[in-house]
Amino acid sequence: MYQSDVEAADAFLEKFKVLKKEISKKVIGQEEVIDQVLISVFAKGHALLVGVPGLAKTLMINTISESMGLSFNRIQFTPDLMPSDIIGAEILDESRNFKFLKGPIFSNIVLADEINRTPPKTQAALLEAMQERSVTVSGKNYLLDNPFFVLATQNPIEQEGTYPLPEAQLDRFMFNILVKYPTFEEELSIVNETTGSISKTIENVISADEIVFFQNLVRKAPIASNVVEYAVNLSSKTRPKEPLATEDVKKYISWGAGPRASQFLVIGAKCHALVNGKYSPDIEDVKAVAKPILRHRIVKNYIAEADGMSIDGIIDNLL
Repeated sequence: MYQSDVEAADAFLEKFKVLKKEISKKVIGQEEVIDQVLISVFAKGHALLVGVPGLAKTLMINTISESMGLSFNRIQFTPDLMPSDIIGAEILDESRNFKFLKGPIFSNIVLADEINRTPPKTQAALLEAMQERSVTVSGKNYLLDNPFFVLATQNPIEQEGTYPLPEAQLDRFMFNILVKYPTFEEELSIVNETTGSISKTIENVISADEIVFFQNLVRKAPIASNVVEYAVNLSSKTRPKEPLATEDVKKYISWGAGPRASQFLVIGAKCHALVNGKYSPDIEDVKAVAKPILRHRIVKNYIAEADGMSIDGIIDNLL
């Protein structure tokens, strides 16, 4: 497609800018959130968006899928949702043979809306899909579409009738992205845009083949050994019983990040570098992706709760 990796990296940067411009037609503000979602897409990861209702989380994911021209399915997670409602089930057809009827998981982008509203048995139905990019039904393995991403949303304030995601599943998400309230100016623009009669259409600006090509390009980006060492050190420092652990970590953390965090720090730094016009990541790129990668992999203890320490505050001290 391109004569060299440098040309491909330049093309990737341009395509990233075009994508962001297209998404901004419908999503006002939330620049950092959009960056992180797109980085997770091109780093071949999944993202968990955490924010109160009404912050356009669902609209953002829908708009991203439209601009990429990918197949999109939205699953509303509820307490009565069953695993077969997600992955599909075998049915008996007219000729009395069993036929597998594919569920909504068979899509390029799956929006798992309010993922913490469904019981663990149904949440676990996503685990194999997220890690192996395949599902197994009645002993048969079915490959999912490529590219494939799970973009899940979660409401942080309403805890009644919810089922917190287990650590094993949280670890499958590359990013835990906090969606914050818009600024006053952004909210003015949102109100003006959404209360008028003009509606904007989103154009498809990238193909599935291009996404897969750029995903492979991100992984090919060269990285210095000291940057890899920094990423691994950062993960190790979050583990209270490791020699590298800081005093804050030993005092406030009961469980730290595992090796998957180190892998995501490196691949996330590579993608962050490319979308910022660099051909190789440095330590600043690792720092830029550290918070969304680490915040859901660190478990606070009761002392941290009592002292009012936040996970982001502890990560800031580590950085």
